[in-house]
Amino acid sequence: MHGRLAAALLLSGIALVASATPAFAHAELVASTPAENASLAAAPGRIELTFNEPVSLPENPLEVVGPGNVTWQVGTPRVAGAEVSAPVTASGPAGRYTVVYRVVSDDGDTVSGSVAFTMTTGATSEAAPGPASAQPPSTEPSHTRPVASDSGTLLWVWLAAGAILLAAVVFVTLRVRRPGR
Repeated sequence: MHGRLAAALLLSGIALVASATPAFAHAELVASTPAENASLAAAPGRIELTFNEPVSLPENPLEVVGPGNVTWQVGTPRVAGAEVSAPVTASGPAGRYTVVYRVVSDDGDTVSGSVAFTMTTGATSEAAPGPASAQPPSTEPSHTRPVASDSGTLLWVWLAAGAILLAAVVFVTLRVRRPGR
């Protein structure tokens, strides 16, 4: 009888952990232009980001930072479901550049991260295509790698640890109740 109860508890715990996935999901970047680690001979006229779910935009959602903290002028960002785009005016020397983004997931949490790419030639300050209403550069620090952006990841660690602990308790309980096997 105790074995069945322990097995039922174990299965219930596993089902709880498995069913928690949608409730704690946040928007994740699935594609970008320029792509992560791309090498470009010419500066892009637009930044495009595609997420795995619809997003909304907070204030100053995009920034492009390059060598010597050179920042590009970012026009008015537009969001269409899971896609975010903005015209950019490039400036600065050849080198590594980073698109730093912030979006708001469907659940209301802000998700941030970055996409790094390399310019093989310097960019001149030419007007980007499309409307380019300038926004002041962000005062937030830039990042060169994706940021651990949501508490959902930490929650998954705790849920997994809880499931392992529950399994260990069930295992020990079954062993203690049935000595001599």
